[in-house]
Amino acid sequence: MPAYDFRCLKCGSTCEVVRPAADRSPVSCPTCGGDTKRVFTPVGVAFKGSGFYNTDYKNKPAAKPETACPSADSSSPKCGG
Repeated sequence: MPAYDFRCLKCGSTCEVVRPAADRSPVSCPTCGGDTKRVFTPVGVAFKGSGFYNTDYKNKPAAKPETACPSADSSSPKCGG
């Protein structure tokens, strides 16, 4: 079961409550018995290893396209002349 943080609206203390995600019943402060409000905290995520956009799907430099020979300059060594 997940743990949720709650902050008391009366005394300001924070407590952690382990309960099912679907449980919406009110939580009272263990210190003073006052009403609490759920505190949303960011989750720490560490991206390690390959398989992420920046390492695997980043745009690679495009190769220079071959230039076609102009029809007027067919005697150029690049154009097989």
